[in-house]
Amino acid sequence: MSELVHQIGELFLRAVPVALIVLIFYFVMRFLFFKPLLNVMAEREARTIGAKKAAELAQAAAAEKIKQYEEALKQARVKVYAEQEAQRKKILDERAAALKQVRAKLAAEVAVAKDGIAAETAAAKKELEAGITPIASEIAQRVLQASSSPGGSSPGGPSREVR
Repeated sequence: MSELVHQIGELFLRAVPVALIVLIFYFVMRFLFFKPLLNVMAEREARTIGAKKAAELAQAAAAEKIKQYEEALKQARVKVYAEQEAQRKKILDERAAALKQVRAKLAAEVAVAKDGIAAETAAAKKELEAGITPIASEIAQRVLQASSSPGGSSPGGPSREVR
């Protein structure tokens, strides 16, 4: 058994330098490779999270700008529609005033024409009334002549025309 202990002791003695080399390699790799790599990965993740937050803030700002733009556009449309409505109302008022003016002018012309027609009618009545007496006497004269002549009137009709 002592030989066995002796062989185990030799095995440990040979394993100690390998274990030391592995430990040294571990610490060297940890400080020279893994620690900078972990730092780079942590910094990358921090930057990624920061970039995501910045992107979210930018999106929120853009959404707010879009909302403001849409509101401004809506107000501009309302203003344009109000201006169009005012312009349309102005044109309709001008049209109504023009129609009123034309109607008044036409009513005055109609009144003048009615007065003219009434004057012409009165003149025609006076002329007819002035012409009735001579025509009636002429008719009466002819009737009396026709009844006093034996046989009535001549076959060719009256010799004078009545006017």
